Amino acid sequence: MSELDADAKPNILITGTPGAGKSYLCERLAEQLNFDWLDCSKIAKEHDYVEEHDEEYDCPILDEDKLMDHLEPLMQKGGNIVEYHGCDFFPERWFQAVFVVTCPNKTLYDRLKERNYNEKKLSSNIECEIFGTILEEARESYKADIVHELCGETAADAAKSLKTVKQWYRMWKRK
Repeated sequence: MSELDADAKPNILITGTPGAGKSYLCERLAEQLNFDWLDCSKIAKEHDYVEEHDEEYDCPILDEDKLMDHLEPLMQKGGNIVEYHGCDFFPERWFQAVFVVTCPNKTLYDRLKERNYNEKKLSSNIECEIFGTILEEARESYKADIVHELCGETAADAAKSLKTVKQWYRMWKRK
């Protein structure tokens, strides 16, 4: 169970394959709900929470322990929207809701190609989405009743996702 004060806002995890639409959603949620947006990739870069650089995938390898130490006091306060493309290493007690943003492969492929992902990184992320890896990871790491799937393909999907999370928050406040 969460360690939040009774009057604290919840912590929400927004996760999914890179390019699925997490940042778009997080930016709007943080603004509209007055939450703090904690972009874990950005935090890791800013604070050098990187163990090494993976040449094959052309990406940094996260030092999860350093990131956890940084986030712990922030999470205890509540009111955070946490964004990251993985979710199985975060403590379950941190989150009152986990939203997994998914995206059809064709749209995802185009978005990642636009980001100039190398072929290995591109195919790996597409496979991750095909097999529902992040959604499965969320379902295995958190209680079923807090894990929700959202679609991030179109602007209409993003608007619906925003509405869904805001509705969840309204219901959470009533508890």
